[in-house]
Amino acid sequence: QVQLVESGGGLMQAGGSLRLSCVASGLTFSMYTMGWFRQAPGKETEFVVAISRSGGSTYYIDSVKGRFTISRDNAKNTVYLQMSSLKPEDTAVYFCAAENARVHGTDYLTTQRRDYDYWGRGTQVTVSS
Repeated sequence: QVQLVESGGGLMQAGGSLRLSCVASGLTFSMYTMGWFRQAPGKETEFVVAISRSGGSTYYIDSVKGRFTISRDNAKNTVYLQMSSLKPEDTAVYFCAAENARVHGTDYLTTQRRDYDYWGRGTQVTVSS
């Protein structure tokens, strides 16, 4: 059974930092593209960032570039999201997701929600002004 478990969310003042973690089990982690998505109150789920199997490729949405950093540790089956200079508009539930990239190159990644096979339950991030 595949499980993705996020942690690290919380309440933070604007300008602060948080690091989210997502631990995966039940899959061959190194074969999966990993992504972070978020859903703000009353809004649809939004892609935030993805990292390829190898970690060699990443893709960020413009609103988080320079503030968020994704990384992965394949030995620990874990993907991280370091968030800095947080803004109130970053407030959302953050989900990690895994996409089976076995048939793709090691630097492949996707930003499309429909491509992701497994999802965590999310962790709440609240940024106060």
